[in-house]
Amino acid sequence: MTESATGFLEAVPHDPKKPHERSRPAWGAVISLALGTFGLVTAEFLPASVLTPLAHDLGITEGAAGQTMTATAIAGAISAPTMAIITKRLDRRIVLWAMTLLQILSNVLAEVAWSLPVFLAARVVLGIALGGFWSISASVAMRLVPNHLLPRAMSIILTGVSVAIVCAPPMGAYVGDIWGWRAAFTIAAVVNAVTLLVQFVTIPMLPPVEIAGFRSLLDLANKPMIKMALLVVLLVASGHFASFTYIRAFLERIPALDSKTIPLVLLASGIGGFFGNLTGAFLAKHSLKAVAALPPLLIAIAATSLLMVGASASASVVAIAVWSFAFGAVPVGLQTWMVLRAVPGQAESAGVLMAATFQVAIAAGAIFGGLLVKYAGVHSVFAYSAVATFLAALTVFLLGPKRAT
Repeated sequence: MTESATGFLEAVPHDPKKPHERSRPAWGAVISLALGTFGLVTAEFLPASVLTPLAHDLGITEGAAGQTMTATAIAGAISAPTMAIITKRLDRRIVLWAMTLLQILSNVLAEVAWSLPVFLAARVVLGIALGGFWSISASVAMRLVPNHLLPRAMSIILTGVSVAIVCAPPMGAYVGDIWGWRAAFTIAAVVNAVTLLVQFVTIPMLPPVEIAGFRSLLDLANKPMIKMALLVVLLVASGHFASFTYIRAFLERIPALDSKTIPLVLLASGIGGFFGNLTGAFLAKHSLKAVAALPPLLIAIAATSLLMVGASASASVVAIAVWSFAFGAVPVGLQTWMVLRAVPGQAESAGVLMAATFQVAIAAGAIFGGLLVKYAGVHSVFAYSAVATFLAALTVFLLGPKRAT
């Protein structure tokens, strides 16, 4: 993780005359961002780990329950550019506080939801928070510590994502089985409340330094390397989330695992994602092309394995762990390539584009995955994932960034 931060942060030029650069690190604020990433990732993917009981309680199909992630993604895709522009003259700490408040509201609404429309509303609110937070998080992190401490700061912030990847799926499934799926959202709301308190105390004033508009975002999106990166984001994220949303349903039906075993499989998946993040950090230091291309290729191989030997419990567990390991490296590679390597001087604008595109891909993957599950069975989503991620890897190998970072 530290190497990952080094890979893209060294591309950011140091200018001692910039008034927004800090002479002393704001470590408390950095930790609050890590808490924020943990809460966001946990809440975003909770429905996948409690999909079956959630659908049963609300009286809907698993496919319909899976589409609640689509609502979050669509809202996030709209929110990323919209919030960046609406709040472009606001202190960034106020924006972060507002996004955390929206997270709390979302999880409380989900916990008390008595129908699908109410639960959908909760997920839309979360999507707004997602888009707003991710669109400015990278640029905010750069302003909390001096340049020479940026790698350490980013490693701390990304730890929030890694811990959520490890803990959220198995804990969500475990809590859902013991106390009910609503309890998982209650715990997420408590985490958000603690995060907000830490943010109030620790985040310093952060006046805006990059004023983005729709025109500047469009101009940036027209750059060839950015276009290529966005295409890869679409392929990888849609391929991953078309299947990830229904992973619990797959484990229950194909290898027929029981409710006590599934949380352990999800834990192994999360641990795989954590080590994938570390591996991605190592690759980012040595080869930008490798860290952008190898993870989607591994996902394609894992998806193909599930299609061929998914009925075997042990084979399914290994394939899912490999899949998660590979996807854990995806954000490192794409963020290094797009946000701070291709356009280091426009980090916030690039972050907006990446956040919006990622959410569009999640929505597209979840919608298409739901249709495939409904009309072609749960196996079909893995076929789509294999094809999409293989095309992403091929695109990077043939047309992506140069080998060296």
